[in-house]
Amino acid sequence: MKPLEISVLDLAPVKQNKSIHETFNDSLDLARNVEKWNYRRFWLAEHHNMASIASSATSVLIGFIANGTQKIRVGSGGVMLPNHSSLVIAEQFGTLESLFPGRIDLGVGRAPGTDGLTAKALGRNPMTINEQFPKQIRELQQYFSVENQNSAVRAIPGEGCDIPIFVLGSSTDSAWLAAEFGLPYAFAGHFAPEMMSFAFEIYRENYKPSEKFPEPYLIACVNGIAAETDEEAKKLTTTLYQAFLNIIRNDRKPYSPPVDDMDAIWSPMEKAAVLQKLRYSFVGSPETLQGQIHSFQDRFQVDELMITSHIYEQEARLKSYEIFRQVVDLLNKA
Repeated sequence: MKPLEISVLDLAPVKQNKSIHETFNDSLDLARNVEKWNYRRFWLAEHHNMASIASSATSVLIGFIANGTQKIRVGSGGVMLPNHSSLVIAEQFGTLESLFPGRIDLGVGRAPGTDGLTAKALGRNPMTINEQFPKQIRELQQYFSVENQNSAVRAIPGEGCDIPIFVLGSSTDSAWLAAEFGLPYAFAGHFAPEMMSFAFEIYRENYKPSEKFPEPYLIACVNGIAAETDEEAKKLTTTLYQAFLNIIRNDRKPYSPPVDDMDAIWSPMEKAAVLQKLRYSFVGSPETLQGQIHSFQDRFQVDELMITSHIYEQEARLKSYEIFRQVVDLLNKA
């Protein structure tokens, strides 16, 4: 099996009966623990108008997490670039990199991270997104370059900062773009499993080496729920099921605690839709996870596994990430 790096995608999940202040402290607590367990990076995702997700001001939250940790890389998974000016993002991440040298990642995506009405409120123009997104990546690269010092518009802070840019995607469009630009590629397998295999194939077969990334680099984001037993993990997973069910029902309320019987909540059609979207979810005991991850890696041969874990209780969430670290360590040694 190809050795795996392991990382975290955090959405700053808001749970019932918890404040957003507590949510942010839970995210910092998670970051400090996964840093202790030698996770590679801790990314936060930009979403808007969702009562269950508090990571809308992604750059601000990255600063909070980076300031509370010491060595783990912290970044965006991602910033939805067409929601912003390229210059503003270059300045924000240049500021972060200047505050926390060698620890900041910039993952960028083209989706709005929200519904259509909120996307309009963000000032997006859907008619120009496909042209705008690659142009903005080039603008970021220019703003971060030392050569931009002679330009009329400069990103300060930002200029000369060594900030790796990752292309995020949930379709094949982003795979072509990441390959063309010679950038690392992170796929959202945790909610868009349908195109992942094809996207990876496109990326690898069409990759054009760049100075910073002479080889392709693939990150697969997946759902992960680990516990001491399969039964416990399956029950914890009902929080994830309810979250996706709420999206289907357009009810974006805070996350719910686990339940004993999902069949009392969803219809057979809803169940099928949720399980299809969560195809790439690793759920179970350490022994079960070993087989699941080994099978996944045998098929996809990714460089990094990025785990997002929708677990209601903080202690159970921490335990899950600790188990994943142990399982991946065992597989890497095999």
